[in-house]
Amino acid sequence: MRINKYLAECGLSSRRKCEAYVTEGRVKIGGKLVTSLSTEVHDGDFVTVDGERVKPIKKHVYIMLNKPKGYVCTASDDLGRKTVMDLIKDRPERLFPIGRLDYDTEGLLILTTDGDLSNRLTHPRNEIPKTYSVRIEGGVSEEDLDTLRGGIVLDGVKTKKCRIKVTEATSEATKLEVTITEGRNRQVRRMFEHINKHVAFLKRVAIGELKLHGLNRGEYRELNESEVNYLKNV
Repeated sequence: MRINKYLAECGLSSRRKCEAYVTEGRVKIGGKLVTSLSTEVHDGDFVTVDGERVKPIKKHVYIMLNKPKGYVCTASDDLGRKTVMDLIKDRPERLFPIGRLDYDTEGLLILTTDGDLSNRLTHPRNEIPKTYSVRIEGGVSEEDLDTLRGGIVLDGVKTKKCRIKVTEATSEATKLEVTITEGRNRQVRRMFEHINKHVAFLKRVAIGELKLHGLNRGEYRELNESEVNYLKNV
């Protein structure tokens, strides 16, 4: 088994993040440093990351969290901010978030020990739809929304087409439902900045057909078998 897949099955993170563990010189097999991603792991090999032995997990854990704003999606933060891991301190497993929601964004976040699922849900080629509830200040024209729907250039690369519909509109604010198939940094906020609109509220409400429901801010629950199977095949 390739070293990155082995580390992912140990519940460290996605395969791509596990590749970084290797290239950064943090992995050893039998006490010998491993830096090549083509390295194979065999039955009985003693594998360590940062000096701590790791083994594949026999049964993975999958959790849905309703992330509040004011938390970052990392295990620790250099600025001392609260992290989503603070919300699951009672869990004994070594969980990590699939993808990220930025500090001021709330809503559906999946945490797991399954690196393969993380890779599936975050890899750009799979184009997993993610739906957000958005509130912007003031009104917005259909012409501007059509501009966003067709794709705009962010960091020199055009965004993929997306779905946007207005769900409520007043003179003070407009509520929308936005579905994108990418996970670029602060993408939804930056899309609206492109048409000079400020996002006052942003919440992820669905990943594919998996919807956030029954959880107050900061609460979590384990996914049931059908939900896990759905994510593995979406």
